[in-house]
Amino acid sequence: MILLYKQKSRNKFFSTLLALFIVFNIIGCKAVQNSNKTQRGAAIGVAGGALVGGLIGGNITGALIGAAIGGGAGALIGKSMDKQADKIEEVLPSAEVKRVGEGIQIIFDDKSGVNFEFDSSELTAESKSNLDAVAEIFIEFPDTNLMVEGHTDNVGNDVYNQKLSKRRADAVVSYLESKGVNSSRFSVFAFGETKPRFENETKEGQAKNRRVEIGVSANEEMIKDAQAKAN
Repeated sequence: MILLYKQKSRNKFFSTLLALFIVFNIIGCKAVQNSNKTQRGAAIGVAGGALVGGLIGGNITGALIGAAIGGGAGALIGKSMDKQADKIEEVLPSAEVKRVGEGIQIIFDDKSGVNFEFDSSELTAESKSNLDAVAEIFIEFPDTNLMVEGHTDNVGNDVYNQKLSKRRADAVVSYLESKGVNSSRFSVFAFGETKPRFENETKEGQAKNRRVEIGVSANEEMIKDAQAKAN
């Protein structure tokens, strides 16, 4: 029994290594690196988006990669996301807008015009103006789900920061809803100080970490429509 258990464990270990090797070689290969955004989303989806998502998991990047369905349907979804990402970049040139898998990741920080003062979840007038612009695009592309993450710097109590990050995410969601974005599209996540993008040792880094990120992914209706067209 012990030998059988060891053999099964060894087989599982080598199977995992093989899967990782295949995924990372596809992601790193020159053909994928030189492809356009839509093609990259489809390639990663086919290769094993769920596996990569599980490895990276716990944030929007991992969720978007893990949600990729790949194939012809994934490529069609990617084309729609390309158009949406381009429009978001036009209205929010200072925000970081990334195509991830078959979705979009938007990072709002102190440079994007959607930011927060220290120990605050209040949206500034500039923040509201920029959210007005992105709300119009979300309404124009209704067949998407919107994941909203709130974050803080590391100043203060971690339990308090967890709650503060939730208030920041809720503030963005509430404002977008007030502008006509359907409330059923939102999922809210709060990470407090646990996922900084920048060093918290400087005031500049702390300001950048007081942020909200949004992930845009295809909803069930969009996936079904893409699959029908692909077939």
